Amino acid sequence: MEGLELWIMCGSFVLLLLLGVPVAFAIGLSSVATAFAADLPMAIVFQKMVGGMQVFSFLAIPFFIFAGELMLHGGIAERIVNFANRLVGHVRGGLGMSNVLGCTLFGGVAGSPLADVSAMGSVMIPLMKREGYDADYAVNVTTHAALVGALMPTSHNLIIYVLATAGIAAVSVFNLILACLIPAVLLTLSNLVAAYGVARKRGYPTHGAFPGWPAVFAAFMAALPGLFVIVIILGGILSGVFTATESAATAVCWALIVTGIVYRSLSWRGFLEACAKACKTTGVVLLLIGISAAFGYFMALYEVPQKTGVWLEQMSGNQAWLIFLWVNVLLFVLGTFLDMAATILICTPIFLPICMKAGMDPTQFGVVMLLNCALGLNTPPVGSTQFVGCAIGGVSVGQVMRSIAPFYGALLVTLLAATYVPALSMALPKWVGG
Repeated sequence: MEGLELWIMCGSFVLLLLLGVPVAFAIGLSSVATAFAADLPMAIVFQKMVGGMQVFSFLAIPFFIFAGELMLHGGIAERIVNFANRLVGHVRGGLGMSNVLGCTLFGGVAGSPLADVSAMGSVMIPLMKREGYDADYAVNVTTHAALVGALMPTSHNLIIYVLATAGIAAVSVFNLILACLIPAVLLTLSNLVAAYGVARKRGYPTHGAFPGWPAVFAAFMAALPGLFVIVIILGGILSGVFTATESAATAVCWALIVTGIVYRSLSWRGFLEACAKACKTTGVVLLLIGISAAFGYFMALYEVPQKTGVWLEQMSGNQAWLIFLWVNVLLFVLGTFLDMAATILICTPIFLPICMKAGMDPTQFGVVMLLNCALGLNTPPVGSTQFVGCAIGGVSVGQVMRSIAPFYGALLVTLLAATYVPALSMALPKWVGG
């Protein structure tokens, strides 16, 4: 009977996804179907859901989401774009490189790839099209550069991963933040190389002369109050002034000060829109967390991680590098169908024990997980960041996919480096911890 219940759990989940049922409801309904098949009390599902959401550390999630929405509606993107343009706008294809830097910097304060595409894309994509850049290039540059936001200190997905490891491994939020910094820089550099290479191949123009370092410094100082939120989070946690949850609340306060008092660019309507969007996103994320806790209970009950581990060992001949490769492939495939939070919550309990057994540190696995989820955000059929970018650029997904290879390559280089070069992720946590 146990095998039948496991098939019902997995089969119903896949079937509901193929039917287009939202991920949260697909997870919940498959959990209910499994409880029925196992003749277990339905109260177990609801108890696990409520228990999964009643964690104090989850307060960091709505705070980080709210801070990102305030940054999105508070006019910070324009100042970051101006700084990036003055720094690299004079290089061939300079608007593309400005876009990469701008998305990286805004991703650092917003912590959300989707918010990054919405804010930076609405500014940069129409501007690049007016300057003679192809729409598919503008969209690809924006959507891939925005993925760096998933690795930034303000990303609520870092918190979700740490909470998904509970009972499996002890992962520090601060260590994970540090572990993501070097891969984030590598991903930015890879995106810059891809943007420059395609710009040269297509013969895109330069845009004027370098304005001089005083002008660059002035633009940087104008953008600095918004960028300072990264310093507050890292410095506050490192110094022991506040915890990760308290740093998220501090980020909200700083976002209000910067957008409402320093820049005076946050209108009352923008504030209400930020509140509404933050409430909606928080509700979706917490629903996913609660339902995934119930789903995780059944996965543990039927030993899904152990059985997956045995299958991967058989497929790879128990070679660590092949196990890591298979895990990346599976995470990528699942990430193309699932939302980022759902992928983290469902896949971490399955694949983290396998990778730990093969010798990967759980903090390093967090970086690999986030990069795979980011790759999924830019891949149909879900591909939320890509769909938003295409909508802004007025171009089809098919057209964008035909020229996506150089930008995909940049992301894959970073993913493989993070997978097979542990020092890339672990150097900073060990140095600070040591």
